[in-house]
Amino acid sequence: MHAPMIVVRDLSLTLISGAAPVNVLQNLNFQVEAGESVAVVGPSGSGKTSFLMLLSGLERPSAGNIHVAGHDLSHMNEDELARFRQQHVGIVFQNFLLLPALNAEDNVALPLELAGIADARKRARQALVQVGLEHRLHHLPSQLSGGEQQRVAVARAFAGGPALILADEPTGNLDAATGARVMELLFGLHEDHGTTLLLVTHDPGLAARCQRRMRLTRGHLEEL
Repeated sequence: MHAPMIVVRDLSLTLISGAAPVNVLQNLNFQVEAGESVAVVGPSGSGKTSFLMLLSGLERPSAGNIHVAGHDLSHMNEDELARFRQQHVGIVFQNFLLLPALNAEDNVALPLELAGIADARKRARQALVQVGLEHRLHHLPSQLSGGEQQRVAVARAFAGGPALILADEPTGNLDAATGARVMELLFGLHEDHGTTLLLVTHDPGLAARCQRRMRLTRGHLEEL
């Protein structure tokens, strides 16, 4: 029996906004098995992006425990969390977060090089071929369409062979046709590699493709 990919216990996040604290997440308990695909839906401002940031170790919870790929994030310092992400997690950010001075290949290769992966360039090129961008390797983000930038972001997330992909509104900035292509890429890579996939999305079609759907509302998470 494999250990779960994500185990969240009594997770809370409180932010200080103005005079009053805001309870973004309240006592969440949540588990995702290795290889599952899970969609998290909910209204804007419900804390979905914060939830992804907590799972990646990019934000710290106010209370509770997060275990991802067997690692207890609450006892790790920033350097350890950075290594943990390099080794286990790929993130597709809503606004791509590509480095504007680097071309597509460099954007995908850089995290692999930082992780000390010997064949980083080869892996970066293979990942970009997988997402249909073999003809755009040397283009800067400013020379790519929104859909092409999103595909670079997907390639970057998968290139290191992570056990877990976290994707924040992966089709949110795209037209329907490009969104559908990115969706096929995500699920194709998920199925081919057995990668655990956790998506935050407003797109009912994207949510319906996942094996499980959760709703985050008023700080609470419920199974749909």
